[in-house]
Amino acid sequence: MSRIGKLPVNVPAGVDVQFKNNTLTVSQGKRKFEQPIDPLITVDYDKAAGVIQFTRANDTKQCKMLHGLYRSLVHNMMVGLSTGYSRELEIVGVGLRAEMKENQLNLQLGYSHAIVFIPPENIQIVVEKPTSIVIKGHDKQLVGQVAAKIRSFRPPEPYKGKGIKYIEEVVRRKAGKAAGK
Repeated sequence: MSRIGKLPVNVPAGVDVQFKNNTLTVSQGKRKFEQPIDPLITVDYDKAAGVIQFTRANDTKQCKMLHGLYRSLVHNMMVGLSTGYSRELEIVGVGLRAEMKENQLNLQLGYSHAIVFIPPENIQIVVEKPTSIVIKGHDKQLVGQVAAKIRSFRPPEPYKGKGIKYIEEVVRRKAGKAAGK
């Protein structure tokens, strides 16, 4: 049995769970997530215990893969509703900086023009320092996608490390030109 798929998903207090027509709907206040579930996977919601359990119909490779996948997706929805997700980016380099103006992220990245990024609806971007960007939201996939998009404007280069990088990312440095003899 799948080690991930057999783990129960705890439902935080105040979260409403409904399963109809192979679609799992999770909501809390104004936030709402929907996840279609493959018919090979059975969802059992125990309201009294506050857990969701996933079981699979058979032991085919496809069914085993879906078992862990849907459990992880639903777990991410629960964490997103209760605590949310965040991703930190760091800008490295002289003259490279960021600032928020009227819900727009203005990036000065050494190009001849400023890059203006308008975040999606459910994403909050905080610029604590001109070289630090924090992306917050309730959807794990969307937070990661926005962080990757901002990083793609100027990925870190391997010689001096200039560019936008994830805070935990380690940029492998290359040696520059060797001194001539």
